[in-house]
Amino acid sequence: MDQFRIEGGHRLEGRVTIGGAKNAALPAMAAALLTDKRIELHNIPRVRDILTMRSLLDELGVDSSLKHEREGNCLVIQARTPPDPVAAYELVKQMRASVLVLGPLLARLGHARVSLPGGCAIGARPINLHLKGLEKLGATVNIQHGYVEARVDRLRGDLIQFDTITVTGTENLMMAATLAEGTTVLENAAVEPEVQDLAALLIAMGAKIDGLGSPTIRIQGVTRLAGAKHTIIPDRIEAGTFMVAAAITGGHLVLDRTEPRHLTAVIAKLAEVGVQIARVKSRGQGPGFEALEVRGTPPFRAADMVTQEYPGFPTDMQAQYMALATQGSGSSVITETIFENRYLHALELARMGADITVDGRRAVVRGPTPLSGANVQASDLRASASLVLAGLAADGESVVDRVYHIDRGYERIEEKLNRVGAKISRVSQG
Repeated sequence: MDQFRIEGGHRLEGRVTIGGAKNAALPAMAAALLTDKRIELHNIPRVRDILTMRSLLDELGVDSSLKHEREGNCLVIQARTPPDPVAAYELVKQMRASVLVLGPLLARLGHARVSLPGGCAIGARPINLHLKGLEKLGATVNIQHGYVEARVDRLRGDLIQFDTITVTGTENLMMAATLAEGTTVLENAAVEPEVQDLAALLIAMGAKIDGLGSPTIRIQGVTRLAGAKHTIIPDRIEAGTFMVAAAITGGHLVLDRTEPRHLTAVIAKLAEVGVQIARVKSRGQGPGFEALEVRGTPPFRAADMVTQEYPGFPTDMQAQYMALATQGSGSSVITETIFENRYLHALELARMGADITVDGRRAVVRGPTPLSGANVQASDLRASASLVLAGLAADGESVVDRVYHIDRGYERIEEKLNRVGAKISRVSQG
């Protein structure tokens, strides 16, 4: 089990290339199950979650190959023969996004047996909305022995109204509906950029989808889908994390290959606390490839923040913002509205000297507080990022254990940080 040893106090300066969004790549990989044709995905991040999904596709009998390109990685997937309808526990337990194979398998094969998913310990994330939606489309769904078992002759379009906004639920049902008979309408659907990116791929495959970017999505089912080439959007959470890295170290970074439109809420909040952000010319080429110049200019101001569904401030940036808030003058009130158990990093930040009080879904961060190096433990993907950020700003050495969490969503983050002035070493623990 690896750990990071971080020597704090080094100002970051230079350019960082932002990778593809793993939360867009994962559903795109699942969408390849809908056809026997070749799906070519560019700008794929080489992170643990992608490897897990690829292993799952391999277990289902799907061919895939990954090659490095100058502008990222290319993953080619082809389910030439009907895939195995069983997604086993050993792989699905590692990552909640594995449930995204349920809709495509059911739509193509008429039956699927998928283990209930696992993932980060950030609160209950039930898939009941996925299952209710599939039942509305005509499927018979049962949960037995830890597996979701679903069957249908052919899915039939219907109106599905989500009780709450669900990103993976929207993605799963949108994929299933592409091969359903008739029209499916998803109301109160998620509007995240990753959902829109999946829809763009499905449309390139021949799906008929309207209403992208709105909470009402209409899908006219077709009998078959074709192959396609698609470039995954830049990772807005990786970009936001490096924006905080520049700020918390008083540094100056240029982030290449970003999509600023996906970062509106993050940019606005960081500007509110005193971070200087500007669009500049990017070295990368292609759709959505712009660059952001970020300057950290302490002292920072305190500012309250509430996590919300897109286009609000993303819950996946809450932990990173909390690390920065320790350096703000005054009290910052952070309210987490998406997940009920996403403050585990607050206790670890307190070990480094942070003054944080957690009360239910609210956390009050008082600053500015000098941070000092300490041994801390990551509890989930974004919590691990916040501890790395705090370690960059801390006095002395910090040791972050269980960094396999950060490997799930960041490609070689220590190498990217070291190239712009950080001092981080990865140490294997047995």
